[in-house]
Amino acid sequence: MLANVSYSNKELDKKITDSVGKPFTLKERWKLGGIGSPKLFITSCSVEIGNLLNLDNNLNTCNIELRPKGIILRFRSLLETYALIVPYYKLSVYKGEAQVYSIYRDHYFVKIKSDTKAIRQFFKKMMDYKADNTPTSIEDL
Repeated sequence: MLANVSYSNKELDKKITDSVGKPFTLKERWKLGGIGSPKLFITSCSVEIGNLLNLDNNLNTCNIELRPKGIILRFRSLLETYALIVPYYKLSVYKGEAQVYSIYRDHYFVKIKSDTKAIRQFFKKMMDYKADNTPTSIEDL
């Protein structure tokens, strides 16, 4: 789900919480060693996301927040903040050539440059957490 999260909206907040879970508590964040990614540079993306990013002339950057049942990939365009909400069972991550990670959810995708050790460590943490917390059967959803 791609959504504009610039403004407070209780219905949208409920959809996000139902999809990827509530934010981690401070104790859980400390235990995980942080839940946010460093600044990520977007190299390419799907048409819907690309249309939003092309509205301004800023660098195309994003960040990822870990949640108990998924991730939230946030980026800015003009003065608005957009989020791609991805539950773990729909998340596909590929590591390609030339230090690029690709994040897919259905027909949305974002390709991110992974030129620092911190980015690679974050993606490892994200994939390890996904492996430990992805439902193994339909009843677990």
